[in-house]
Amino acid sequence: MGIQLSKIKGNVAAISNRVIVSDMYFGEQKTTGGLIIKDDDGTTRGIYPRWAKVYSKGPNNKDDYDIGHWILIEHGRWTRAFTVETPEGDVELRM
Repeated sequence: MGIQLSKIKGNVAAISNRVIVSDMYFGEQKTTGGLIIKDDDGTTRGIYPRWAKVYSKGPNNKDDYDIGHWILIEHGRWTRAFTVETPEGDVELRM
C-alpha cells in the first residue's frame, strides 16, 4: 500500500536529466457556455503524444528547450499528476 499525496506545499525541482511539466493538454475542450467536450483518448484519432509546458529541468538534461517552452511528449511517457501549492496558486505537475 503506497502513500497517496494530494497536494505538496512548497517548490519542486527536477533532478538528474528529468523534466517536470505543467499544463499538459489532454484534448478536452470547454465551450463558452461551460460544457466540457471530452477527448476521445484513442477511440477516433488513435493514441497520440501530448503538449506540455516545461516547469523545471534537471541539471543533467541537455535537451534544447528551457523552462517555459512547450514540448511534445511521447504517449505514455509521463507520470500521474501531483499538485503543488505555490504563492501564485495550485499547479498540476507531471514528470
